Amino acid sequence: MIQLSLTWTLLTVSLWTSGSSQILQQETINVLYPKILSTAAIECACVNISCNSVSWFRSMPNDKVEYLCNCNIADRCSYGDNVSETRFQTSSKSSVSFTLRIINVTEEDTGMYSCVLKEKKGKEMWKPGTLLRPGVTPPTLPPVTKAKPPLNHVCRCSKNSLQVSCGSHVLWPLVGVISALALALISTMYYFSRLPRKCRHRFVKKR
Repeated sequence: MIQLSLTWTLLTVSLWTSGSSQILQQETINVLYPKILSTAAIECACVNISCNSVSWFRSMPNDKVEYLCNCNIADRCSYGDNVSETRFQTSSKSSVSFTLRIINVTEEDTGMYSCVLKEKKGKEMWKPGTLLRPGVTPPTLPPVTKAKPPLNHVCRCSKNSLQVSCGSHVLWPLVGVISALALALISTMYYFSRLPRKCRHRFVKKR
């Protein structure tokens, strides 16, 4: 439905601006979910051109395109048929951007709002605009998951029980110490066994 609405909007704007230089600016469609009876603000920014005026259109769910208004940088506007001037209000920031405000939004205001920017030399730029869905609950975005830092293995063994994962951390150093002591003892015993009896007697006597 959204793609079809955009097609109808583009066709209507193209016919409306026939005979002039046109530019179609590709942008990501913005979606707004205003509450009923609240105020919705739709922005139309001037990019790469010095804007002189803007025209607003609405493509409704039934594929009907409605002309809303045309406003210049002095906020002088001309409205389409059956368009409420009190509910659809416009404002501009010099030649930088235009804003369309819809007062007391209702479900009937649902649709795709597009704008056509025009500069002094007559060049025009059409922008896809914003999809307005009053009273609709916005989709819930999945929570952003942060990458977990690598866990440093810490061995915590209780006094009453020796955990299997901790056993290897305690056993192997203990085996190494015992092996070193055994090797030193064997080497000492071997050394004394190789000494002559007289040397061993003197050594023991001196001690």
